[in-house]
Amino acid sequence: MGSVEQTSDVPPPQSGDQGNGLAVGQRFVIPAHELQWRFSASGGPGGQHVNTSNTRAELTFDIANSSVLRPWHRARLTEQYGDALRVVASDERSQSRNRDLAMQRLAARLDEALREQRPRRPTKPTQAARRRRLQAKQHRSQLKQTRRSGNPEE
Repeated sequence: MGSVEQTSDVPPPQSGDQGNGLAVGQRFVIPAHELQWRFSASGGPGGQHVNTSNTRAELTFDIANSSVLRPWHRARLTEQYGDALRVVASDERSQSRNRDLAMQRLAARLDEALREQRPRRPTKPTQAARRRRLQAKQHRSQLKQTRRSGNPEE
């Protein structure tokens, strides 16, 4: 039996959705019309429910043609994901829960990709740390020496 797919540009508003789009951290809100949805039958166990319900949610965000992205946001996202980012959720039996999961995953991926990584500054160990390290090595060495020269009768 072939899977039936539905394509929708604007999903109906629901509880987890802001109605006007998807908030990505504190950075920006993606308007709902820039998100493209596809629903299809989810694979795996589930009996007859799997064969009759289009519960798998696929959410696509077109990075290259988005109107809300700043130039460096677009460049950074395109470098990591290409021209479009697609997330899929088929974990739940409910289409609405999978839709919520897909939106959460998309927001998390975008937020993570746009997070600035501070450059690591190499540091030198302090004199006290060097002294503690050498003392620990010396203690360990002495412990091993006592094992070697220990009593053979024991």
